[in-house]
Amino acid sequence: MVRNILKNIVYGFLAGAMISIGCAVYLACQNKYVGAVMFSVALLTICYKGYNLYTGRIGFMVNAHSKEDFSGLLLGLLGNTLAMMAFGAMLGYALPNLQQTAVTIVTAKLTQSFASALIRAIFCGILMYIAVSLYREKSTIVGIVFCIPVFILAGFEHSIADMGYFAVAGEWSLKGFGYIWTIILGNSIGAMLFPALKLIPKIKVKEKNGEN
Repeated sequence: MVRNILKNIVYGFLAGAMISIGCAVYLACQNKYVGAVMFSVALLTICYKGYNLYTGRIGFMVNAHSKEDFSGLLLGLLGNTLAMMAFGAMLGYALPNLQQTAVTIVTAKLTQSFASALIRAIFCGILMYIAVSLYREKSTIVGIVFCIPVFILAGFEHSIADMGYFAVAGEWSLKGFGYIWTIILGNSIGAMLFPALKLIPKIKVKEKNGEN
């Protein structure tokens, strides 16, 4: 029991560490296209190592939702958060130029309306589910290599990455806290959307068989 709890938190922390590195390389690249592509190293490592990233796992809760699955997901989110706060703060301290860039990005994010932020997060959640599901089901990294740059360049919002930008920028306000939870909600809705829609034909088949 305790061992599983620690594993989920630690694996969540390791996933967060990789996302913080992705944030750092994106902030460091003057060319946003290069930065968006290089960010993919984070999810590639997470998938290959089996680390616990909330946005990479929430979509699969539609088909697997035991107490252990949910507890693992939430403990992973805790680990993600702790890592983003710690590594983001360290990056902001050690690399002031990254902090300045992060402040600009975070300021723009906080000007979004709730609806705008939520919608952007939903689309990111969809892409995250596609990227990870293709890796799991087809053993291909194509989804990761393309979906990550797509959500970044399109301006969609990723909750764990946003935690990193906020930490680097030193943004710890209540408004920022509310914003992050909005993005977590949107990512969750988006990631669960496709697998949930796939269940509809199955439900109809069951109902039809029940009538017969």
